[in-house]
Amino acid sequence: MTTSNTPPQEPLSPDELIAAVNSADDSKVAELEARLAEMSDAYLRAKAEVENIRRRADEDVSKARKFAVESFAESMLPVMDSMEAAIALPDAKVETVLEGVHATKRQLAAALERNKVIELNPAAGTKFDPHQHQAISVVPAEQEPNTVVMVLQKGYSIADRTLRPALVTVTAPK
Repeated sequence: MTTSNTPPQEPLSPDELIAAVNSADDSKVAELEARLAEMSDAYLRAKAEVENIRRRADEDVSKARKFAVESFAESMLPVMDSMEAAIALPDAKVETVLEGVHATKRQLAAALERNKVIELNPAAGTKFDPHQHQAISVVPAEQEPNTVVMVLQKGYSIADRTLRPALVTVTAPK
């Protein structure tokens, strides 16, 4: 058994005991209130940040929709300029106009290519694909059934989505 050199404490009176408990409760309540205020502030800040992020995302989506065709439109402007230049020369020779039309077609093809618009022009004998081709007629032929015989109109796709299917004639089943 060990002995302590501290004098024994006198027992607290009931009033002193109640005051001690109340002061402990008050400090605990004050600590909890401070923590609640801190957490409420953190919650409000996080909520405001989420609202700001949502608002910025909505603005970004709106701008993306509004200016989605900007790049494509920019690449079409030289084509428009070429057509206007051709119209401005009504007395031009047919050969000159035809040369200009070919140059304008090359500009248009380059603009489409830059914007990932791909031509769908299946070769004869290509297997018919209903996702990229539209059969206009079926003809008897020596080729394998359901293959392209002739392209009546080219199709176009963008980013693996068919904009316009190629109009084709296909071989009849045997």
